Amino acid sequence: MPTTLPVPIEFSLPEGWQSAPPDEVGAPGVAFIALHSQPDAGFTANITVDGDFRPDAATLADMAEESVERVRQVAESVVVTSRRELGSEASPGLAQRLTLSAVAGGVRRDLVQSHVYLAVLDLENPHRRAVIRLILTSTAAQEDSVVGDYRDFLRTVSLDTGEEAR
Repeated sequence: MPTTLPVPIEFSLPEGWQSAPPDEVGAPGVAFIALHSQPDAGFTANITVDGDFRPDAATLADMAEESVERVRQVAESVVVTSRRELGSEASPGLAQRLTLSAVAGGVRRDLVQSHVYLAVLDLENPHRRAVIRLILTSTAAQEDSVVGDYRDFLRTVSLDTGEEAR
């Protein structure tokens, strides 16, 4: 069953991407998944969105490392090729890029993941925060053709305040 996000967000998908039911495409535990319309050698690039409340003192870098460890449980090799902080103190974020070798669809593949973590701080209780994680997964060969779409997608992500634009 798909999870829900700790805070509502809104976004727009770039052309060539289609949302899919997470459970039906083998992505349990995510709140949202979008699939690219052009698979590469049988692998479909995807963007997943999930998140949770984090009342602990873990930094975004700690959370990014937790993600690396989860990927290591299913991949043959994982290398963090970059990690950098984004945003501001009021709206912190972190991005990291992983290269990995894993079996997907019965075939060993060289994959790339781009992770972005966005923290949403509770102004009334600074020890309570929500963290949204947005991940692009593609083959290494397809990365250059989909990473621009991912950046376009990231630029549209915002909190859904429930207010209509005027």
